[in-house]
Amino acid sequence: MPFYKFLDRGASFDPQAVCLQQGTAQWTYAQVQQASYLLADKLRSLGLGPGHHASVLSKNDANAFMCLFGINRAGLAWVPANPRLNQQDNQYLLDQFDCQVLLFHSAFESMVRQLVKTTPKLKHLVCIDRALEGIVSLQEWTANASPSTESYASQPDTLVMLAPTGGTTGKSKGVMLTERNLLAYQAGFMVSLAYDQAERPVNLAAAPLTHAAGLCTFPVIARGGKVVVLESPEPASMLAALASSGATETFLPPTAIYRLLSHPDLAKYDYSQLKYFVYAAAPMSVEKLKQAIAAFGPCMTQVFGQTEAPMICTFLSPKEHMQGSALAPDQTLSSCGRPTPLVDISIQDELGQQLPHGQQGEICVKGDLVMAGYYKQPELTAQTIIDGWLHTGDVGYIDADGRVHICDRKKDMIISGGYNIYPQEIEQLIWAHPAVEDCAVIGVADEDWGEAVKAVVELKANARVTAEELMALCKHELGSLKTPKSVDFVDSLPRSVNGKVLKKDVRALYA
Repeated sequence: MPFYKFLDRGASFDPQAVCLQQGTAQWTYAQVQQASYLLADKLRSLGLGPGHHASVLSKNDANAFMCLFGINRAGLAWVPANPRLNQQDNQYLLDQFDCQVLLFHSAFESMVRQLVKTTPKLKHLVCIDRALEGIVSLQEWTANASPSTESYASQPDTLVMLAPTGGTTGKSKGVMLTERNLLAYQAGFMVSLAYDQAERPVNLAAAPLTHAAGLCTFPVIARGGKVVVLESPEPASMLAALASSGATETFLPPTAIYRLLSHPDLAKYDYSQLKYFVYAAAPMSVEKLKQAIAAFGPCMTQVFGQTEAPMICTFLSPKEHMQGSALAPDQTLSSCGRPTPLVDISIQDELGQQLPHGQQGEICVKGDLVMAGYYKQPELTAQTIIDGWLHTGDVGYIDADGRVHICDRKKDMIISGGYNIYPQEIEQLIWAHPAVEDCAVIGVADEDWGEAVKAVVELKANARVTAEELMALCKHELGSLKTPKSVDFVDSLPRSVNGKVLKKDVRALYA
């Protein structure tokens, strides 16, 4: 199912209901539909449709987000450009993914003027919010378009999204997501994050709409709900908006949640209307998760996925975070939940054999959620999808209750003195220290051990702890083998646009 149909379904409940809101500006379902009709007609008039690609480069912006439905209604694949990448990286993305159309916010004018010089495939530049010298505005571009309700003929294997991977291990790859993939995502999300048919959810979209936060809005729109757009999850504005917007759900990566938890305004607001506070994209500290439940109530919701199998491979519901009125055991809180109904998950060894519950191996995923492949990279696709199983690169196990646990990325595993050490176990302990905001544990070259464990730590504002104290804590709890041989403190860890700590960048500092 193309995702413009999610918009049309939401509009069927009440075309005059508010679909998008940013600040004091609001757009009804009828207005968002109209904007999508005009953009789709303009694209079709240029001979563009299925097989062509269009990109949107913008900060979180309601007008930019509306463009996605017009792109999809015309049958083009949406390529999410990353507003936090530099010019060279966005040039690589637009060129490698064969983008013909770029819709952009005027804040990126300087970058776009350079991009067009080095990206000859770009044929159409349109500024979303205003006209620029030599560049037409979206309003002007679609002025003569027809508000036709015509849409492209839906086909399950039509490419609807060409999603760049997070780039945590190198250049972004183009993940081909089809109608079938997004329908499986939509179904899994709506089954897991349940609402009554009469409920109209409110999603607070503060994380980048180019990534998971954008996908989270589709189920809300299909239910006739409202999406409130924030430019960023800046803690003070995020906390205020969680209360004032009437949000029933939101999504943030753990790093952003940590910053909310340490903000002085945390206890200032009432968050009781929150039904689902979704955290994903990176492992979360169990101790900080407990703090989040105390602060926001029993609404914390864990999901696990990848760009290659978006977001909803597993689900740990708010109720599963609790055991009656008490917190669930750490073993439950450290999991990412059980497989969702439309997904199969297998733990496999290096030979592709399924391992029994309790044994560690690579987490593999099968089902309609799994991508069609990597764009123009058939060899890499064949290495990643084997016999229908997506090899995620995550090491984990399934416990006796059927919950999936992620130990670490295969590429992040440290081999010290012949022993396999998973950084996340050490990170969980360091995260629990009251002075620590975030941390990354990596392996660094060592003449004796091959690799030695190093912790790179970001402290909370005005908090203090010494390297010796952290190493003593690790030695007491984990033993000498897993204790960092050194601890460095940094002002800020390098992160991707969706909040993941970029361990490749951390490792590069010590290469």
